Amino acid sequence: MHDSRIEIRIGGTGGQGLILSAKMLADALSLMGKHVAQSQTYEPTSRGGFCNSDLVIADGEVDFPLASALDCLVLLDRLAVKPSGPLLKAGALVIADKRLCPQLPEGSYRAYHLPLSRTAIELGSERVANIVALGALAALAGICERSVLEQAVRADTPKSFLDLNLDALAAGYRLGEQAVLEPTHQAAATALQREAITETARRG
Repeated sequence: MHDSRIEIRIGGTGGQGLILSAKMLADALSLMGKHVAQSQTYEPTSRGGFCNSDLVIADGEVDFPLASALDCLVLLDRLAVKPSGPLLKAGALVIADKRLCPQLPEGSYRAYHLPLSRTAIELGSERVANIVALGALAALAGICERSVLEQAVRADTPKSFLDLNLDALAAGYRLGEQAVLEPTHQAAATALQREAITETARRG
């Protein structure tokens, strides 16, 4: 993605570590020289209620710090679909957990249903699903250098959890690299690509 402003939301429920994973990505992007504004919304419950963490990324100063037109959306629970779907841009990237978010929001975007939480469980703890998702997002969106993201994960992870988080990040990258576009969204994605090519040709 090469737009001057990019908006990302990681959505799910309280207790899933969404704010932490967004902070790791924000720190990595800052290390790469980007300007990043982070905000979060959550219901007044510590666990189980809707929660999201948003990043607004720009090459220069962020003119408006709140997300209003999402370029990327990560869904770690079905509760995040309803409040996030209306903010999706046409052609946005959507990554959803196959187990906890079986239904996707409506719209013309690129969708990937991935076993994020299942992969975390197989690694030994569902609590690292947020880090698996972070790796998948970085692989599919191409917004951050892997080495820099690993550096941010190391900096924000207690020593006792470091190996697990790095394994989760690597597993997320593998999921992203092997991901297959959801069939129901292939036609929409192809149409959007054709529109972009046509617009580029018209301007040329």
